Amino acid sequence: MVRVYALAVLYKGVNSATVLKAAYDLQSFSFFQRSSVQEFMTFISKTVVERTQPASRQSVKEGEYMLQVYVRADNLAGVLISDQEYPNRVAHTLITKFLDEFAAKVPPNNWPTANETTIDFPVLPQYLAKYQNPKEADALTKIQNDLDETKIILHDTIKAVLERGEKLDDLVEKSDSLTMHSKAFYKTARKTNSCCNF
Repeated sequence: MVRVYALAVLYKGVNSATVLKAAYDLQSFSFFQRSSVQEFMTFISKTVVERTQPASRQSVKEGEYMLQVYVRADNLAGVLISDQEYPNRVAHTLITKFLDEFAAKVPPNNWPTANETTIDFPVLPQYLAKYQNPKEADALTKIQNDLDETKIILHDTIKAVLERGEKLDDLVEKSDSLTMHSKAFYKTARKTNSCCNF
């Protein structure tokens, strides 16, 4: 099952990256592992953001997890951690969306000095919940699924029409055979009847 574990907004400074806001969904981990997993996700997010050039995107595979990173030209960075099945296009669309909203809500001059406790950005957990199912959250993916379903229905309909057509062909052949038999019967009956006529 596709799953998003974390969304984070970071600022890429000269020497290090700072987490400005993050949201985690660690319900699939045991209670005692959650804090360690969250620390690891924060650490790997900072490390990958620090190593990503501004105005670029990156996808990093770590074990069974996928880390999607986008560092904007203004050094604002977004991170999405998910399983490997989560679609890259949907992940990067979400990152771009929440970074644009963050930039609109929090002034850029606050980014270098801010931290997670000083920033108010409550929509991150909402996005984390909404985008757990990429097919429902992303319009293009939803349209693609609808098209796939329609394609399956059309294939079934075409198959049924072709089967009907084959049955019609069989009926036509039987009808042709019946016509030939009836003509033969008519000729035989005529010959037989001509013998009886005086």
